[in-house]
Amino acid sequence: MKHLQKLSLAAVLSAIAGPALAHHPLAGAPMETLAHGVLSGVGHPILGFDHLGFVVLAGIAAALSGRAFLAPLGYVAGMLIGCLAMMAGLALPLAEAVIAASLLVMGYVVLSGRQMPVNTVMLAFGAFGLFHGTAFGESIVGQEAGYGLAVAFGYLLGLGVTQYLIAIAAGFVMTRIVKATDASAIEARLAGAVIAGIGLFLSLETAEGALFAALGLAA
Repeated sequence: MKHLQKLSLAAVLSAIAGPALAHHPLAGAPMETLAHGVLSGVGHPILGFDHLGFVVLAGIAAALSGRAFLAPLGYVAGMLIGCLAMMAGLALPLAEAVIAASLLVMGYVVLSGRQMPVNTVMLAFGAFGLFHGTAFGESIVGQEAGYGLAVAFGYLLGLGVTQYLIAIAAGFVMTRIVKATDASAIEARLAGAVIAGIGLFLSLETAEGALFAALGLAA
């Protein structure tokens, strides 16, 4: 019974990474102040469930690698660089497809129950973080009213701190509350399976959208 409770808790924690819901934390209002930037930076990773799912899984993978506090910094650094690049006008191609693939790939890795070296974990987090950052950058670059340095700083601060804390919390819950301290633990692998399933769904949805767009252009 206790084991089933752990499984249920792991499933609930992972289920928060459902299909992406691109809601705006300011209800569509433009970011005009430092506080607006911070609030938007805090809200976007939470309301964008594809990003939230990756960060939760990143925290779990980091904790299982023995670097619960260090490894998530690889993702945060990559994400901030990607966001800054987008603000500078350097958009990475196929960001939505890569974000969906990041859920699928990292979900499969955790599902496999293999222990990943911390350097590999941080490299993967950083690489995928670049594309998540590009998507976050679109939210602020797309403002018709533009934005100032205070807004940009607040937005980046909110993004970085929020996602780092989410990753730490996810790893803590998995290893300290659920008591899954090994990569082969069924609870951790279940979380990987849920996120991988979401990644597969989003990948198919992205491919379908690209196919329909191509057919529309051909017509």
